[in-house]
Amino acid sequence: MKKPILTFFILLVLIFSGITWYLWNGFQEFIQQPLGLEQELDVEKGTTAYSLGRKWQEEDVIEQFYYYQLLLKLKPELRSIKAGNYNITPDMTAVDVLQKLVAGDVIKYQFSVIEGSNIYELLVALQANSELVHEIDYGQEYDDIFKSMEFVGQSHPEGMFYADTYQFIKGDSDLDILKRAHDRLLAILDEEWSGRADGLPYETAYQALIMASIIEKETAVPAERPEISGVFVRRMAKNMLLQTDPTIIYGLLPEFDGNIRRKDIRNPHPWNTYVHRGLPPTPIAMVGREAIQAALNPKPGETLYFVAKGDGSHHFSKTLEEHNRAVRKYQLNR
Repeated sequence: MKKPILTFFILLVLIFSGITWYLWNGFQEFIQQPLGLEQELDVEKGTTAYSLGRKWQEEDVIEQFYYYQLLLKLKPELRSIKAGNYNITPDMTAVDVLQKLVAGDVIKYQFSVIEGSNIYELLVALQANSELVHEIDYGQEYDDIFKSMEFVGQSHPEGMFYADTYQFIKGDSDLDILKRAHDRLLAILDEEWSGRADGLPYETAYQALIMASIIEKETAVPAERPEISGVFVRRMAKNMLLQTDPTIIYGLLPEFDGNIRRKDIRNPHPWNTYVHRGLPPTPIAMVGREAIQAALNPKPGETLYFVAKGDGSHHFSKTLEEHNRAVRKYQLNR
C-alpha cells in the first residue's frame, strides 16, 4: 500500500518539477527575447507597467502575458515607470524597455539660441521647431508677441536670452525654452557684472549687455572682442558717437534688405549710433559669455577706430587720419 503512494508522490514531484523547469525555461527565454520594437514609445501619464504589458499583448508584441506578470512580480522595481517619449530599438527586451522607462530616459531634443541672432530670427527658429509645443501665437504683431514674454521685465525682449544650446523633452514649449534662456542670461550677467573692471561707463548690468550685443555683432573673431570693447568705451569717455553699423541695421529690422543706404545712416531711429550719442536703448542681438566678458573687461589702449579688412578681422587705428587710410586700403579700393 505504501509503495504505490510513494510512487505516486514521486510521480507528482517529477511532474511538478518538469512543469516548473518548463515554465522557468520559458520565462528565461521571454526575458531574453528582444521585443522587436523600433519606434518612439509615448508613455502617457497614468500608464502602468501592467497596462503597458496588456497593450503589448493586444498588439502581439508579447504572447505569454503570464511571463510578463511573473517578471513584474519577481522584479517589482520595474513597475515604477515614468511618463514620457522614449526611443525604443528592436534589440531591446521587455526588461530593457522597462528599465529605460523606470529611469525616465526620455528622448531629448535640442534647440540653439545662436550668438549674434536677433529676436526676429529667434522667433522664426522657434516657430519652425516641430518638437516644441507652440504657446506663442506667431500670427500676431511683434508687439503682441513680445507681450507674451513679460517675464523678461523689458517691453522689448531683444538680447534677453542667453546664446546656448538647450535640451528639452516632448511637451516642453517655446516659452519654456525662452524662460530657461532668460534665467541663464540673468545668472551669467550677474556673475560677470560682479567681477567687472573699474571705470566702465555703465550704470547698470543691462547697459553692459547692450554693449556686449554690439561687440557680438561687430566681429566674428573672438580675440578682437576686448579690443573692440576698448574702442567703444574710449569713444564713450570722449563723448564721441559710437557709429557702429549693426545699430543702424537693427533699427531697420525686420524689413532690412541687406544694404545700408545714405538715408539709413541719417535715420533717427532710437538704435542709430550715428545719430544718437551713447548706447542704444536695448541690446541688438543675443550674446554668449565671451561678449559679456569683453564688454566688462575692455582692452586698454588708445585706439578709437576700426575698419573691417574683408577677411573677418579688423584694422584698429588711434587717429582719424590713420583710420581714413585704412578705409581707403580695405574698403574703398576693394
